[in-house]
Amino acid sequence: MFDGPYLAACLLLVAAGLAKTMRPEDTARALGDLLGRRPGLRLARLVVRLLAALEAAVGAAGFLHPGGVGLVVAGSYAVFTGVVLYARRRGGPLSTCGCFGRADTPATRTHAVLTAALAAFAVGASLTGPPDLAQLVAHQPLDGVPMLLTAAGIAAVAWMAMTLLATLRGAP
Repeated sequence: MFDGPYLAACLLLVAAGLAKTMRPEDTARALGDLLGRRPGLRLARLVVRLLAALEAAVGAAGFLHPGGVGLVVAGSYAVFTGVVLYARRRGGPLSTCGCFGRADTPATRTHAVLTAALAAFAVGASLTGPPDLAQLVAHQPLDGVPMLLTAAGIAAVAWMAMTLLATLRGAP
């Protein structure tokens, strides 16, 4: 029940981490806005790249070892949810979180709901699922291909909801 959405959460961590590693500027600016001060952009980009690489590594490890890393994935999403809610409550100049390495990723209610739901799925998967991907797909039809495709589809829809939907609806 939790496995598909959990794997989608891991895929999103990898995608977002890689995107921020390649394009850290928007996240670095958003982080400065969120903290109420602007550290040097060079230092901020370095910090974002390091954290983004860690984010991608957590996603990859969580994908391969749900039972062992699932709670770390959940913790990551809980932190992201807190940051999004803080940014929304603060209501300041933060118009983007740069979550996917792009400037047009605002901190929206949809973003907060999705990250909170992904945290919950990660907790569920870590408590009920098998310890690694090989064991997970071994009990799935067609060697897990339909489940993996479903996870990729869920990740794509979540990404669109956090990026494209916000732009279309004017960042609710």
